[in-house]
Amino acid sequence: MLINLRDICAIAEQGNMAVAAVNSASLEAVRAAVDVAEQTGYPIIIQHAEAHEQVVPLEAVAPMVVGIAERSSATICLNLDHCEHLSYARRALELGFGGVMFDGSALPYEKNVEYSRRVADMCSDFGAGLECELGSMGSREGGASDEGSTAEEAGVIYTDPDQASEFISATGLDILACSFGTVHGIYKGEPHLNFDVLTEIRKRVNVPLVMHGGSGVSDSDYVKAINSGIRKVNYYTYGAKYAGEAVRATIDKAVATNPDAIVYWHDMTCAAYESFVNTFEHIVRVFANGAEPIA
Repeated sequence: MLINLRDICAIAEQGNMAVAAVNSASLEAVRAAVDVAEQTGYPIIIQHAEAHEQVVPLEAVAPMVVGIAERSSATICLNLDHCEHLSYARRALELGFGGVMFDGSALPYEKNVEYSRRVADMCSDFGAGLECELGSMGSREGGASDEGSTAEEAGVIYTDPDQASEFISATGLDILACSFGTVHGIYKGEPHLNFDVLTEIRKRVNVPLVMHGGSGVSDSDYVKAINSGIRKVNYYTYGAKYAGEAVRATIDKAVATNPDAIVYWHDMTCAAYESFVNTFEHIVRVFANGAEPIA
């Protein structure tokens, strides 16, 4: 069952939990996300990032996810992640996306508000939810040279709690992505999250909050963030890393006894799928924060 971004985050708000938002860069990841949602009874968000257009085109991923989700018993949202172009957002909405994350964090504040407002109008036309970002995680979603730095090295700009309420009113967003110490990519060291910033934001706003750069964070910090108001956690990099390691192990095992062994692609996709299932099941249950399954 497909629902929109606003409604799936409302479920999380009511349950004091967070919804895992995993990216759809492969069929194996999509299948694993849907299967885990069905098996656990918890909702899940499947995302397609604009930065992944070269990996899998929007027109290919949308009908795949929509078709699988509509036949599923699970509660699923298809969300556009880190969209920086208005035309791309419209294409996604026309293809059945139930949410858009418009990323104007690199823009001057006034332009971020202006373009976010335009996307809000688009989402309203399609009954979709809107997520926007205030502050910056420094490293970009596509994987710049500073990917995986500490927050300080990546140039993180924490969300200003006093500005957050004004930003929400000015844009009409439904969900706020806030910066409080996470970064995109692989962490060079242990993440250090600023929960004081997150707590102050939560005091001032009444919309669900989102953690970007959610991979690599400890389970205890996930729980602490959720109890501080996080209702959606973006998780991609480490899940993709673990799946890659599973594929490598499959190849290594095959050639260990026979260097000329044939390694079929379907063997690798099965290994990747099983890895994604294990990873997604773990994070979905952690993010549930003790809430009862909804299905």
